Amino acid sequence: MASPNLSEIVTTTLRNRTGELADNMLDNNALLNRLKKRGKVKTVAGGRTIVQELEYADNSTYKRYSGYETLNIAPSDVFTAAEFDFKQAAVAVSCSGLEELQNSGPDAIIDLLASRIKNAQKSMMNGISADIYSDGTADGGKQIGGLQLLVSKTPTSGTVGGIDRATWAFWQNKATVSGTAASATNIQERMNTMALSLVRGTDRTDLIVADGNYYNFYLSSLQAIQRITDPEMAASGFTSLKYYGHGGSADVVLDGGQGGNCPANTMYFLNTDYIHFRPHAARNMVPIGDERFAVNQDAMVKLIVFAGNMTLSNASLQGVLSES
Repeated sequence: MASPNLSEIVTTTLRNRTGELADNMLDNNALLNRLKKRGKVKTVAGGRTIVQELEYADNSTYKRYSGYETLNIAPSDVFTAAEFDFKQAAVAVSCSGLEELQNSGPDAIIDLLASRIKNAQKSMMNGISADIYSDGTADGGKQIGGLQLLVSKTPTSGTVGGIDRATWAFWQNKATVSGTAASATNIQERMNTMALSLVRGTDRTDLIVADGNYYNFYLSSLQAIQRITDPEMAASGFTSLKYYGHGGSADVVLDGGQGGNCPANTMYFLNTDYIHFRPHAARNMVPIGDERFAVNQDAMVKLIVFAGNMTLSNASLQGVLSES
């Protein structure tokens, strides 16, 4: 069986190298990066589910009156809450007794573990990045409920956060599924129509996430004029452009190409004031527990784990543009 000294090296190395994994995850994904900057990444201390409060109606007691006219003081139910299940994910870092012998000495073991931990971190980040675009159905519904669930192409059906979208219109996002191909010629018109439908007072889209095809159409549509990029997003390492719509602007960010996760021929128009990433405080991409020694193998395993979900507090200000 692997030695206690190896256990100590694994534990120390893993803790040192995973201490910033959660921050790296947020900094290296355009959507999560924006949510972090807007204070929409908040850990959950506990509970059976993740409860996200939301407003679903105006106060119905508003009344114009004159003099001694009786006012409406009836209670007005304007708040409710959506409940999202915790979703869990894990990546294992393992080391066999033979590998310990072949990499004798603390420095050699640390080098071996460093490469495996780096790979595990990348695997966790890639998995979460993919899941935040998902519909939450993978692995029997154990997946994070991502944008394909929260900002659906079929917004009048299905249940999100325990609320039936077919019953409650306030919980339906905007969706334009054109059925015809987008191009550099028509992409701006389609974007304008969608962006205008998502304006409510000072609320408007602040982030547009596009796959490679739609991003390229928008990029091509700007060829005749000076391209306008966002220096803040560019400084963070993201390929981005600016979109100027009704009364404001939004960053257009590429999440296509090699390793991209945005569905093909799709643009998400997001008001990130109402989208949240809610990891559990005790499972925010951290190593857990003691080393797990296999009962019938000369090997040990350490786990890096995540628990949490994406949540939504206003669906009507989110939109998706696609062809099918």
